[in-house]
Amino acid sequence: MAKEYRTIEEVAGPLMLVQGVSGVSYNEMGEIELADGSIRRCKVLEIDGSNALVQLFETATGINLSNSKVRFLGKSLELGVSEDMLGRVFDGMGRTIDDGPQILPEKRMDINGLPMNPAARQYPSEFIQTGVSSIDGLNTLVRGQKLPIFSASGLPHAQLAAQIARQARVRGTDEPFAVVFAAMGITFEEANFFQESFRQTGAIDRTVLFVNLANDPAVERISTPRMALTAAEYLAFEKDMHVLVIMTDITNYADALREVSAARKEVPGRRGYPGYMYTDLATMYERAGRLRGHKGSITMIPILSMPEDDKTHPIPDLTGYITEGQIILSRDLYRRGITPPVDVMPSLSRLKDKGIGADKTREDHAATMNQLFAAYARGKDAKELMVILGEAALTEMDLLYARFADEFESRYISQGYQTDRSIEETLDLGWDLLRLLPRSELKRISDDMLDKYYEK
Repeated sequence: MAKEYRTIEEVAGPLMLVQGVSGVSYNEMGEIELADGSIRRCKVLEIDGSNALVQLFETATGINLSNSKVRFLGKSLELGVSEDMLGRVFDGMGRTIDDGPQILPEKRMDINGLPMNPAARQYPSEFIQTGVSSIDGLNTLVRGQKLPIFSASGLPHAQLAAQIARQARVRGTDEPFAVVFAAMGITFEEANFFQESFRQTGAIDRTVLFVNLANDPAVERISTPRMALTAAEYLAFEKDMHVLVIMTDITNYADALREVSAARKEVPGRRGYPGYMYTDLATMYERAGRLRGHKGSITMIPILSMPEDDKTHPIPDLTGYITEGQIILSRDLYRRGITPPVDVMPSLSRLKDKGIGADKTREDHAATMNQLFAAYARGKDAKELMVILGEAALTEMDLLYARFADEFESRYISQGYQTDRSIEETLDLGWDLLRLLPRSELKRISDDMLDKYYEK
């Protein structure tokens, strides 16, 4: 029987100090039994001799220092996993909240996972079609990649996340594909939007949802993404599924991390966030990838809202270091009614060259992508000159590029949240736009390819 301690010394916010403990280890789970018999869960954050600092998963209200007792369970926080999780909705602690029956787990897995040995990783190389032209055509997502979306307050990242979750699939294979969706610190309306969106399209049948609401304990927010990644690891590496993990909003997660750090009276780093936030984020992001000897894979799209639209803020800054690129949403495009408002110029997918080409998408993909980038960049420059000097000061070719930029934004980038474009439709649309320019201007595409596609 587990030893019980009545030596609670202090409770401060989400933290509690227990004295005189023995045989207790870091990350070990515990239970606090209150005077009325109710149970609350906690986790060991720090051991100092015989003192244990524990983190509460529920509110500290009602914990009486003299009448409450603590027992440690000898194991870390675990999630019961099974294929029956598909189509179900869980809270941030892995408990079902969709009025369905409890999951009968095939096994229980530690939510902290195991680090993926770099030598055992397989290089990402297979194209994932999201149905969103600005991602598929220009900043391609590859299976096993970590590609974050940098958004800002008030921008429609929730709609884009739901669209990707509904539409994403691995082309050219009938292997099973699943989505694990982790929502942290969102409102009830947002949670309802995600659930209804997946149910209406039938995507719920291949989706596992973990929902942590804004009024749930902030500490629970720290376990939510780890719950989701544990479910993803089970589906990918034990059930051979291709899993797309979407996590929103990483900013809420980092704020919860800062709250716990402040309660521990740790020395703050940049903007008050803990100095170990890089390490903490890396322990989550690096759980994505492909493993040699396993058919399944985990591809990750973390979504974060940049405070004050600042790309140099610690959360997007550290995320950019760890991940392989970023998709950036633009407030200016959103104001002009372009949806989704993806700003393709500063966006980047570092692995896009590995997932495109004749055997994966189409032979003309790389060339048209480079030409579209070049033409759009020149068109934006022409539009800026037009604002400063007036339209009369521009050459005919500059005006043509300015028109190209407008058409590119209104037809290629803007497609709404219900349109699912195949990669062929995206590439054909790119050629339609390039035909607005004279053939002599398309210097990044070979003559053979121009003969085949431009002259159609």
